[in-house]
Amino acid sequence: MGYELIISEKPNAAKRIAESLADKTPKKQVSGKVPYYELDHKKKPIVVACAVGHLYTVAEKKKSFTYPSFDLQWAPSGDISKKAAYSKAYLNVIKKLAKKASTFTVACDYDTEGEVIGLNCIRIACGQKDARRMKFSTLTKEDLVEAYSEVSKHLDWGLANAGETRHFLDWMYGINISRALTLAVKSTGAFKILSSGRVQGPALKILYDREKDIAAFKPEPYWQIFLEIEKEGKRIGAFHIKDKFFKHDEAKKSFHASLWKPALVKDIEKNEANQYAPNPFDLGSLQTEAYRQFGINPKETLSHAQNLYTSGVISYPRTSSQKLPSKINYKKILSGLASNNNYKEKASKVLGFGKLVPNEGKKTDPAHPAIYPTGLMPDEMSERESKVYDLIVKRFLATFGEPAKRESVLMRIDVGGELLIANGIRTKEKGWFDLYEPYVKLKEEEWPEFKTGESLNIKKLDLLQKETQPPKRYTPASIINELEKRGLGTKSTRAEIIDSLYQRNYVADQALRVTDIGMKIIETLAKYCPEIIDEQLTRHFEEEMEKINEKGMEKQEALDKAKQQVLDEAKKVLTKILKEFKANEKKIGENLKAAHQETMNKESYICKCPSCHGNLRMKFSRKGKGRVRFIACDNYPQCTVSFAIPQSGGIKGTEKLCAHCKQPLVMVFMRKKKPQEVCLNKECPGKKADSSSNPSIKKENGVDVIDKKCPKCGQDLILRTSIYGQFIGCTGYPKCRYTENINGKKKEEKA
Repeated sequence: MGYELIISEKPNAAKRIAESLADKTPKKQVSGKVPYYELDHKKKPIVVACAVGHLYTVAEKKKSFTYPSFDLQWAPSGDISKKAAYSKAYLNVIKKLAKKASTFTVACDYDTEGEVIGLNCIRIACGQKDARRMKFSTLTKEDLVEAYSEVSKHLDWGLANAGETRHFLDWMYGINISRALTLAVKSTGAFKILSSGRVQGPALKILYDREKDIAAFKPEPYWQIFLEIEKEGKRIGAFHIKDKFFKHDEAKKSFHASLWKPALVKDIEKNEANQYAPNPFDLGSLQTEAYRQFGINPKETLSHAQNLYTSGVISYPRTSSQKLPSKINYKKILSGLASNNNYKEKASKVLGFGKLVPNEGKKTDPAHPAIYPTGLMPDEMSERESKVYDLIVKRFLATFGEPAKRESVLMRIDVGGELLIANGIRTKEKGWFDLYEPYVKLKEEEWPEFKTGESLNIKKLDLLQKETQPPKRYTPASIINELEKRGLGTKSTRAEIIDSLYQRNYVADQALRVTDIGMKIIETLAKYCPEIIDEQLTRHFEEEMEKINEKGMEKQEALDKAKQQVLDEAKKVLTKILKEFKANEKKIGENLKAAHQETMNKESYICKCPSCHGNLRMKFSRKGKGRVRFIACDNYPQCTVSFAIPQSGGIKGTEKLCAHCKQPLVMVFMRKKKPQEVCLNKECPGKKADSSSNPSIKKENGVDVIDKKCPKCGQDLILRTSIYGQFIGCTGYPKCRYTENINGKKKEEKA
């Protein structure tokens, strides 16, 4: 009799499952550098293997570069993409282990993607029609043992078929439309890979519409009467009760009526209100809050949260739920958090509440609860992972907190018969604020006491002229919220969609600005094939896939039929769209070619050349199989000014010159770091090290010598120079990436 083969989604999860189910310590085996685990659970033999995400991807049965193309199949990811070549070893191990297995269990993440990964492993790699299914929301021993004891006899066929439909649908849209756009440009004699997709197009259209609103906006002047009074050293501002005057004469009349008149307190109105504890995080709210608090973009937040989940310290992050089911052992989690000095005080306080009832939201998810910490202590975390973890822990604690009491004060001030309003607000009882600090950022106005009829000390009375402001651009976090409101995409895919828009150069900057090529793509598609960017059509398919998901208990024949109906409808729609596109291919190509060139000119511009007053631009040159970027004057070869720059991160011109050398300053945007203003001149005097500031730097025959060895590998240390200035680095680079600041501070990077 064979063993039971359990297949997880990631190596870390396989390890945790094996350790949780094993009667004794599981035996780790390695095949082709791929780990798997052998164990006994209640004397029953089990082998736990893992995938590494999707081992299979959608591909054409016969490769081509034409459209429309609908002849699809699942193929090994490692055969289709060089980037996924590493996955072949994992697939081979699963195939090998499947030969001696008698029972199969899927333990991938319980969501659409996890179900598709599990389905393909069972159906294609293992040659089975069905499998058992473990369902869990954390990788703690308690939850994994429970998930195994309550294992389902079958895969979740509704989720699996809905997921498979989504993959086929997204491929048909993405590949066919992207090919059409790219071939349209190629028809003009140029070449530029362009893309769009089932959700990407409508998402870009939302950003395009906001861009058009901003461009069409005409500022309108208005006036405000502002009063500033002082009492007990506290200055308080007040505005006229009308707030904005859009007629200057009317504003002047009210202002002059107030000039040189005493200010008297007409009345004071106080209101007290409870501010209830926040809801637990779902993925969208976690991404929004991480962006608001730390500036971490949504895709990165999801990546950090996923790492925390596979480490066992938080629950599954890809959830839409704002509810924490009662079966969660709150006291155990809080006791675990209390053993961590960072959370001891707050967790102990919550434990003292007695009855633990979180303030849940309305949103639900049938697969997973809201995000919560498991109480297990995290091992080593990166700086940003620790920030996301801290946010999740404190949000969880805050959901149990008492309401905060806030008092608002409205004071009406009579100045020459004109009424002005001053608003203040303060916290009377902090309640849950204490548990969520330092993430509670609220305005506090602590006022002295005022009495009705009191004469006030006027410090300032002004008539301010202002202009109405255009709508704000979306941020990476706010556009994800907008997509969710409109029912576009899924909780797992929205961040990827926005990242794709960045990668394709359709949008730029943190306040999402649509580039010329992004604008032109939407205008072109709207003119020749508007269905591609029709969010109503996209939402329709989302609803159809949800219906398939809800048919989970029906027979496979019914699910296959429902899936095929959706795909047939999509083929029909796409065939019509692409026929119209083909008829206008040349016109579309000319428009896109011109827009691409204009975008590249704008996006590559850095600043004016300090030597010849040409334009410094970002340029690329070939080096081996890759590309090297640098900044150079576009008047080359007449002007040979050029600068080396970092090969990663964003570079933007500032139109400023360095105070030390009068060379251009640029803004450098590096992932996980604050933007930095840097001089392009590597030999700038402002970047030179002062040997006296570090006694280990000694001058010998005019050369800077470091009088110590690399603490990481033992090789010599030398003084290096980069665009950021001088630093101490190891001569073993690139194998050893140890570096120090000139002041001796270690800043070792991972190799």
